[in-house]
Amino acid sequence: MGASLSNLGSNGSAAAPGLGDIPENCVARVFLHLTPPEICNLARLNSSFRGAASADSVWQTKLPTNYQDLLDLMPAERYRNLSKKDIFALLSRPVPFDDGNKEVWLDRVTGRVCMSISAKAMSITGIDDRRYWTWVPTEESRFNTVAYLQQIWWFEVDGEVSFPFPADIYTLSFRLHLGRFSKRLGRRVRNYEHTHGWDIKPVKFELSTMDGQRASFECCLDEAEPDDAHGNQKCGHWVDYKVGEFIVRGSEPTTKVRFSMKQIDCTHSKGGLCVDSVFIIPSHLRERTRSGILK
Repeated sequence: MGASLSNLGSNGSAAAPGLGDIPENCVARVFLHLTPPEICNLARLNSSFRGAASADSVWQTKLPTNYQDLLDLMPAERYRNLSKKDIFALLSRPVPFDDGNKEVWLDRVTGRVCMSISAKAMSITGIDDRRYWTWVPTEESRFNTVAYLQQIWWFEVDGEVSFPFPADIYTLSFRLHLGRFSKRLGRRVRNYEHTHGWDIKPVKFELSTMDGQRASFECCLDEAEPDDAHGNQKCGHWVDYKVGEFIVRGSEPTTKVRFSMKQIDCTHSKGGLCVDSVFIIPSHLRERTRSGILK
C-alpha cells in the first residue's frame, strides 16, 4: 500500500518513475532489437542499462551462428573465459589466418561475417619473375603489401577460399589500382610510367561456387569515366570491381569459392597495375565498404 520511501519526493508525494526503475531484464529484452553501437551508447545511462548491456543473452544474438569457427582461427587462450560481449569485440577486429594472407571479421553494426584475401594468397602468372611483378609495401593495404605489375602479355590472377560462411548473400570484388604510388615529403605521389594496355581489351572477372553458382563481369580498366562510388577518375585511385554475388543457404558446413581476373589476349602487353586483395562481404554492406567504413 502506498509508495515506498525511495519513490517519495521532497514534499512527500510519489516521485515519477525514471530510467533507473526499469528492471534489468526488461532493458535486456529491448537490447535484443538494437545494434551493438546503440547498446554501447545506452549502457552509459545507469547501472541497470550497464548490466543489461553486458548480458550474454543479449550478445549471443549479435554473434553469427559460426562464431566458434572464427574463434578457432586464434589460440584458445585469447578467448577462453570471455563474455559474449568481449567475444564480439574480439571478432570485430580482423582475425588473420592462412599465414596472415586472409582476414575475417564481424561488421560492428550487423555482426555479419566479412573477409579479405591478400594478393599473396592468389596464384598470379609470372609473380616470381621480377621482370614482370614486384611486391610493393604500402600502408594503403590491409595486408601492407600489394602486387605491382610492370609489364606482361599473359595476365591471369586466380584464387579460392573454403570457409564456413553463415547463411547470407555475399558480394565478391577485386580491389585494384592503376599506376604505382609512393609518399614523398608526406604527400602521395602517383607514377604511371608502366601503365598501358588496359584500354585495348577488357579484363574478365569470374567467380564460381562448389554448388554451381557463377558470375562474371568484363570491363576495360583504363576507362575514362569516373568511378561511380566517389566520382573520381579510376586512374590513380583504388577501385572496387564487383565480380558478382553468391548465396550461402547454411545447409553446407563449408562454402568453396573460386575467383579470377584475366586478360590473356597476347596481341598486346599491359602493365602498371596494383593488385591488392579480394573482398567477400554481405551484399547490403557493399556501399559502406566502398566508402571505406569497413577498412
